[in-house]
Amino acid sequence: MNLLAIETATESCSVALVHGEEVIARSEIAPRRHAERVLPMADELLAEAGLGRHALDGIAVGRGPGAFTGVRLAVSLAQGMALALDRPVVTVSSLAALALEAPEDDAAVLAVIDARMGELYAASYRRDGDGGLVALDDERICTAGTLALPEAAAWHVVGSGWTTYADVLRERLTGELRSAEGERYPQARHVAELAVREFRAGRAQAPELALPVYLRDKVALTLAEQGKG
Repeated sequence: MNLLAIETATESCSVALVHGEEVIARSEIAPRRHAERVLPMADELLAEAGLGRHALDGIAVGRGPGAFTGVRLAVSLAQGMALALDRPVVTVSSLAALALEAPEDDAAVLAVIDARMGELYAASYRRDGDGGLVALDDERICTAGTLALPEAAAWHVVGSGWTTYADVLRERLTGELRSAEGERYPQARHVAELAVREFRAGRAQAPELALPVYLRDKVALTLAEQGKG
């Protein structure tokens, strides 16, 4: 299987290529430079593998939640490439991809992305023992102080939400904190890992059905809310 994966929902811009049993990837922390970097990174991977775009069996994409422009960019690129190549798309939760950044053990994983405006994107998972994830709750956007978590004996926390709201999140955990890494971002290599499972299970979609997930309808504070009104 040859599968190209794109993830640009956060500050990290990453692309991965599944080529047979191998996964190769490029990743950069590149705020506001995703649009100029993502396609060259994809071409670098294809050249490294000795593949042309028409050799791809499908496109995978991190569908969000995350930064509005980053999520929109990734999904638009995936749709455009898939339409041009007549290939299907697999969408993967950016929070699920982030959760795979946590250590592999029996602890629950809380994936949290700073959503700005005093909120965060959050979801919790558990490893399924086969390299995948089982969702323990739904993706949502909320304040750190109102985050409700399922019961778990131990937790790993990953994502920029920890950097911003560590003190509050620590109080919300329902068990022991085993590790916490704020400088972690969703990566295309994990989007690829999860997408391969979906692809093999027959859950790929037509490009036009691959939709972003924002969770937040409102993407900016009004002047009054910023205290400038």
